[in-house]
Amino acid sequence: MSSNEQKKVKLTSSEGTEFQVERSVAERSVLLKNMLEDVGENDMAIPLPNVTGPILTKVIDYCTHHRNDPIQNHDDDPKKSSEDIDDWDAEFCKVDQGTLFELILAANYLDIKPLLDLTCKTVANMIKNKSPEEIRATFNIANDFTPEEEEQVRKENEWCEER
Repeated sequence: MSSNEQKKVKLTSSEGTEFQVERSVAERSVLLKNMLEDVGENDMAIPLPNVTGPILTKVIDYCTHHRNDPIQNHDDDPKKSSEDIDDWDAEFCKVDQGTLFELILAANYLDIKPLLDLTCKTVANMIKNKSPEEIRATFNIANDFTPEEEEQVRKENEWCEER
């Protein structure tokens, strides 16, 4: 089969939207790759009950863009940095927080390690060098500590503060 005639795979989102995807794109997901190996050649759609249509669209865009990247081993790069995000990936992650968190969940569920790394690095960059108060404001987190409890936590964790 030539690359122009590559086998298509059907994926169904949680609300029942069907997507036709080239097999090489779908196989960026370890979960889908394993499923496809198990079921062999057939035209059945693979249901993805944990992924909505809009998020699956984004995941497919990511996997299409990165279809020719080498497959990462789980610990290929011991010195991972939140700084090494290429321009396309940075633009891809310019979404609202809800979408970003749904992408993290989808990448985890579908076992797409590079997408999981990218989205987690994006969140890490959102909190880098921020105070607890700034982080709470960024993510709309209510502070449920009393001033006394907060002081106790600060004392217990003094050792990890930068001086």
